[in-house]
Amino acid sequence: MWTELTRQHNEMYGEHRDDGGAGFEEYLTRLDLSGLWVADHADDGVIGMVGLIMRGRAGEVDPVVVTITHRHKGVGRKLLQHVAAEAKRRNMSALTISPESRNIEAIRSLHAAGYDVVSSIELTMDLERHTHPWHHGLELHELPFRS
Repeated sequence: MWTELTRQHNEMYGEHRDDGGAGFEEYLTRLDLSGLWVADHADDGVIGMVGLIMRGRAGEVDPVVVTITHRHKGVGRKLLQHVAAEAKRRNMSALTISPESRNIEAIRSLHAAGYDVVSSIELTMDLERHTHPWHHGLELHELPFRS
């Protein structure tokens, strides 16, 4: 699943990084990792994964990934419902998730799943003038931003 997540990020940003799974091993050693759940398919094995990071009384969903062959079949929605139920069971006050700004499909899915409050904004100044093209992204407080 980590490879799927890395592949998707590389495609979205035109990068070619493969950490050989080291990023996943590092993720698993996080002291604030509160849970990691997978979606298992009888024939295809693990087809999705969602993690929950502790942020005080709140939680952060990171990562959420579904294999490309099982997207648009409700797997991601079920993973998000499961992590929300776990957060409620643990008396968390809120859940946040930070999709990449140009991943419009993910943003739409997350909005439909109930993530409809903009709680923070991270802005980037591209100092290296990356070779991947920035797209006109969104307007916020009457200011244009690229994504």
